[in-house]
Amino acid sequence: MKPIKIFTSRTVVMASTNIDTDQIIPGRFLTTTTKEGLGKQLFSDWRYNASGELNADFILNQPGSQGCRILVAGHNLGCGSSREHAPWALLDYGFLAVISTQIADIFRNNSLKNGLLPIVVDIKTHQWLIANPGAEIEVDLCSSSLKLPTGISVQFPIDSFPRYCLLNGVDELGFLLSKNPAISKFEEQSNIPLHNT
Repeated sequence: MKPIKIFTSRTVVMASTNIDTDQIIPGRFLTTTTKEGLGKQLFSDWRYNASGELNADFILNQPGSQGCRILVAGHNLGCGSSREHAPWALLDYGFLAVISTQIADIFRNNSLKNGLLPIVVDIKTHQWLIANPGAEIEVDLCSSSLKLPTGISVQFPIDSFPRYCLLNGVDELGFLLSKNPAISKFEEQSNIPLHNT
């Protein structure tokens, strides 16, 4: 995982409510156990027509969306079935953060564990973001805040442990492995082996 600290990006707005994980990455693409290449299937049923060609009307296929790293979605993003492939696909496409007024718990947890920052904002901020697609905003995970082009700064909630992991670019396993020296030292001092090396 790459650390997330402070970055600035234009937004892509998909104002639909209840965008579920099957829309983010359809079930037929869940056979892979790797993240690489899943960005091509992101929102596949919306991005491509029946013949497999790009749907020019879909927001991600429009020139103004290229290079954007922040997705602003309607209420209740990531509902539906649990699948890590959903944040994997968003990350592989190039998104670093998703914003909504509500983000489904399992999708939020999967995102945090895989390096995608889920941001929940108040209704007023969300309405402004929806009404201003392509706005360039600053995401500051150090202070857990968004800075809008208007100069307004908005705080967003995030628990301390996933925040630490995202800031340092480590997943839960990486965090635990980083504690091996301390565990070994404790074992030596207590003369009680706690784990096999």
